Amino acid sequence: MPYATVNPATGRTEQTFPTLTPDELESLLARAAAAFAEYRSTTYAERARHLTTAAELMEGEGPDIARVVTTEMGKTFAAAKGEVAKCALGLRWFADNAEALLADEPITTGARSSYVHYQPLGAVLAIMPWNFPLWQVFRFAAPALMVGNVGLLKHASNVPQTALIIEDLFRRAGLPDGVFTNLFIESKDVAALIEDPRIAAVTLTGSEHAGMSVASAAGHALKKSVLELGGSDPFLVLESADLDTAVRTAVNARVQNNGQSCIAAKRFVVVEPVADEFLRRFTEAMAALVVGDPFDPATDVGPIVTEAQRAELLGQIEEARRQGATVHPGPTIPEGDGWYLAPTVLSGITADMPVAQEELFGPVAMVQRVPDLTAAIEVANATSFGLGSSVWSSDAGEIERCINEIEAGAVFVNAMVASAPELPFGGIKRSGFGRELSELGLKEFCNAKTVYIT
Repeated sequence: MPYATVNPATGRTEQTFPTLTPDELESLLARAAAAFAEYRSTTYAERARHLTTAAELMEGEGPDIARVVTTEMGKTFAAAKGEVAKCALGLRWFADNAEALLADEPITTGARSSYVHYQPLGAVLAIMPWNFPLWQVFRFAAPALMVGNVGLLKHASNVPQTALIIEDLFRRAGLPDGVFTNLFIESKDVAALIEDPRIAAVTLTGSEHAGMSVASAAGHALKKSVLELGGSDPFLVLESADLDTAVRTAVNARVQNNGQSCIAAKRFVVVEPVADEFLRRFTEAMAALVVGDPFDPATDVGPIVTEAQRAELLGQIEEARRQGATVHPGPTIPEGDGWYLAPTVLSGITADMPVAQEELFGPVAMVQRVPDLTAAIEVANATSFGLGSSVWSSDAGEIERCINEIEAGAVFVNAMVASAPELPFGGIKRSGFGRELSELGLKEFCNAKTVYIT
């Protein structure tokens, strides 16, 4: 698949980019290997200075960077500017905290001295998606670079200009040549790249299928991998919930990033006593959202990223309808150019419907009624995914049960699921393994070396 900017708001191809030749790829790999030999010996202070400078550049150029992101993948301009700001925050957090978090950890033994010493692994290959084309990259790059690794980015083929912006930012921030490199390569070439002995580890954010392919290649090569895959996050609304806040947050949790987020709430599991009221308010609020030009400040929901992605969503909606689900109010495709889809709510979802086990990657929500908390937890867990979850309750006992019993990498109580530099991020089951961000993410691509001195 060629690298191309295809504006989802218009459907028009605006720019294309060639993939690397074998000789060009070899040159970049050799450059990265040589860069690691030098960069691993730099101090934390030097690395932090580069990341802080990158953050300053992002903050100064935020609107220009955001404009490219919106053009390439369709998120609202306001959301794109927010993503830029979040990346700058992440860069600063790791610049400020990495040295302390990676300090030698003393261990009491019979030796005169024993401790864990953290060292970089080498070149980390990152295979990144289009939906958060900045944040997904920086949440791998910031910790990896602070550890002393070098980064190789294989970005999604529909966000090439964003990929080049990131590489250029790090270059202008003073990172030595080869420490962070963008690779325009095809997906079919990834497995062979993982086999290359100069690649030390690999991280991927993407689909289940991509995760299986990368995990298989990394396993065959005996290399560390971190996978952040899909999600069908449950949003539990219990009888004691603050319904006003729950409904308002539910709408935002479903349509953030035009509904194209792995941690967006997708299954709204509501106990019977408040189900009618929640469904009424939720469908009204979803229907009131403004769909349109992502650069218009009045727009709440921009276009779906590709025509094929919208067609897949429409197929999932129609299949659910055929099996007995009620569709509120549409789905509606606005007139004109672009791959738009109005926010849609599916109610009457039952466990035997295929859609109950699928990820809906767009502004489409599923509402499922349950009699009580026990049933709500059962439905929450009745999926192959296990990324995030959100629970709405004011009852301490209910909250404790959800924290202990929901199968997910995160439980957010009376809040929508979100990521932040200080919080571990990742899932279980078919949502992947390993953690990004926080101290845990910082140490994923380290050699935790045991030192024992008698």
